[in-house]
Amino acid sequence: MSDTQETTSSPSLYEKLGGEAAVNAAVDIFYRKVLGDYRINRFFDNSDMEKQAAKQKAFLTMAFGGPNNYNGQDMRNAHAHLVKMGLNASHFDIVMEHLGATLTELNVPQELIAQAAAIAESTRNDVLGK
Repeated sequence: MSDTQETTSSPSLYEKLGGEAAVNAAVDIFYRKVLGDYRINRFFDNSDMEKQAAKQKAFLTMAFGGPNNYNGQDMRNAHAHLVKMGLNASHFDIVMEHLGATLTELNVPQELIAQAAAIAESTRNDVLGK
């Protein structure tokens, strides 16, 4: 085996994004955008945003291939109360918009934004209780 061949697997999206510091920065910016958006901020009126951000950081870390320290509910159960409040596909689209804008603001390459968006999109049916 030559020195140029990799003996380990390729880096995870979590590693490519910059690890814990990058996920923490992204979640903080993301929630600033979400809470400032009149179209969806009502869904967070009764949320402890410190706890919410911590759960989101742990979830994204796990979903992007980093350490799995997420111990929250599955997406369907975690969002069921929001579906009862009227959460629908248009709201999910707005969240996706803010995710993309956040990663763009952090100068994440488009290819990695697409990977992150695909992971987030894969939760759509569970989040919406479909």
